[in-house]
Amino acid sequence: MQPPDLARVVTLPAHATTTTAEDLRVRLVLASDVAGGTEIDAGGVESIGQAVLQLLVAARDEARAAGRSFTIASASPAFVERVTACRLAARIGLTDEEEPVQ
Repeated sequence: MQPPDLARVVTLPAHATTTTAEDLRVRLVLASDVAGGTEIDAGGVESIGQAVLQLLVAARDEARAAGRSFTIASASPAFVERVTACRLAARIGLTDEEEPVQ
């Protein structure tokens, strides 16, 4: 098995907040230009804010529209908990199931 192309891997910071969102946006755009799709490493996330979640949803939507892959390679328990609590697991790609609208 070949190692992933590091140019397409975007590692989220431990505290993914509004102040880190602009840097993340730039890295997502650069990663989206690399063949093979975008891979998100969320393994070290301790907290994640709304702005970063919005960027991830938008990046996944854009990748899917362009026929590129967008995957969460690893996800910390804090990342999974926050994404699930915000009902964004399907939108970000943690699950294939669509969540019911209430």
